[in-house]
Amino acid sequence: MFNLLVQFSFSFLASSAYAIITNVPRRSLVACGLSGASGWMFYWISVQLGASAALGSLLGALSVAAVSFVCSRTLKLPVTIFNIPGMVPLVPGGLAYQAVRNLVIGNYETAVYSTVQAIMIAGAIALGLVLSEVLNHNIRNFREKREILSLIRKKEEK
Repeated sequence: MFNLLVQFSFSFLASSAYAIITNVPRRSLVACGLSGASGWMFYWISVQLGASAALGSLLGALSVAAVSFVCSRTLKLPVTIFNIPGMVPLVPGGLAYQAVRNLVIGNYETAVYSTVQAIMIAGAIALGLVLSEVLNHNIRNFREKREILSLIRKKEEK
């Protein structure tokens, strides 16, 4: 339980700190932190349950995108304000560093493995964002069409 709290706290702080660095509006700092913390918690819990890092990153990215969408609607701000800081805990920076380090010291097998892993994680993050955006776009289109149909029906009734 303590480890869960530590994971949540540090991912919240990392996302909030990155949001401060990128000059997001002050009123969105907590939401940016929650976005990053939710993504990291989905990633961390899925990896703890035995999933691969790529699957965990995909789930984390979907979570970040969902929370970002809700926060953007609630605070009436663009979704990218919450997406970008929210992705910070998921970025495989340490793995990319290890890939370059192993390449420099001559451990080519390990370098290739780390590079492939980093690319897979980055691709999973991108896929999660794209899937979420497609889903949100379809939901918006459905709502708009439903509203238009209800207006047409009201006109026909008159």
